[in-house]
Amino acid sequence: MSSHDESRFGADVYGARLERAAELTRAARLDALLITPGPDLQYLIGSRAQSHERLTCLVVPASGETPSVVIPKLELAALGPSAVAELGLRIVDWVDGVDPHALVKSILNAGARTAVDDNMPALHVLPITDRLGTLPVSATPVLRELRMLKDPSEIDALRRAGAAIDRVHARMGEFLRAGRTEAEVAADITAAIIAEGHTRAAFVIVGSGPHGADPHHEVSDRVIEDGDVVVVDIGGPVEPGYFSDSTRTYVLGEPSEEIAEQFAVLERAQAAAVAAVRPGVTAESVDAAARDLLAAAELAEYFVHRTGHGIGLSVHEEPYIVAGNDLVLEEGMAFSIEPGIYFAGEWGARIEDIVVVTADGCESVNKRPHGLTRL
Repeated sequence: MSSHDESRFGADVYGARLERAAELTRAARLDALLITPGPDLQYLIGSRAQSHERLTCLVVPASGETPSVVIPKLELAALGPSAVAELGLRIVDWVDGVDPHALVKSILNAGARTAVDDNMPALHVLPITDRLGTLPVSATPVLRELRMLKDPSEIDALRRAGAAIDRVHARMGEFLRAGRTEAEVAADITAAIIAEGHTRAAFVIVGSGPHGADPHHEVSDRVIEDGDVVVVDIGGPVEPGYFSDSTRTYVLGEPSEEIAEQFAVLERAQAAAVAAVRPGVTAESVDAAARDLLAAAELAEYFVHRTGHGIGLSVHEEPYIVAGNDLVLEEGMAFSIEPGIYFAGEWGARIEDIVVVTADGCESVNKRPHGLTRL
């Protein structure tokens, strides 16, 4: 990454990604990738251009020819922070009144077999289909190998993101107190997420008491009480745009013996799943490591979601750590390990770390204690 711009990696990183994307496109027997604004565009050229009704589209030919960027003239400034200029990509700008979908066809040929990213809206997919005379397929199978396997620069970014969110969890005693509402606590956490190095807070979950039993509860005006178990799941992007995501569970005062025992099982289940991660095992086997341990304690029915999700430029991306996913893990994959238990109307708990698969196991980028933290 350049010393003067932390918003993206160096042009050599993006150049290698584009070359590999073209190779994978050829291997898929396609003629080109068509990528609109979103995580895939950011991954391939470092651009954070926004999606609007006017077409912005990166065209990556499978032939290895220089990629082109079709973009409205009025959006050219959005390419400034990207690696487009350094990569020498061809700019095809257009003004209102020009058919940008026909410009895509002019770069390719009628009948070209293309793959489009998941973020391309029907507003553009349908006209491109009409101009080319062929129906595009999803680019996800082409790009998944690239985005799932993190390079050293990406892993370093995830480490920095993990350290940043750990610093926020370390400050939870400043924010989480009886008599405050979840919303008040969340406002302080949001400010701390930015203060500790993120560009923004992507999500803040403060689930106190019965709200902790809802895995996707966000915040409310509920007043936190003594004795409450509180689930805090927080994260956001750290430059150059890689996400943190970490959950810890807190209790205000002393937990009951039953809660302490059940949480101890959850802690062991999370540790077992982390210990199961290494190259050569399947994603579903890691899920099973956590789920089987909970089942042995008759808690499996209270674990209602997958064990984990991939992370990078998106909070949720492949690989997914879930039953039925026989994907074999490889060094460089990064994902969450986050089993939880949820007792409707009573309380809930979750423990989440982001791990990166290493040559002989995994590295957790989150270092905070995993136990039920008493405040």
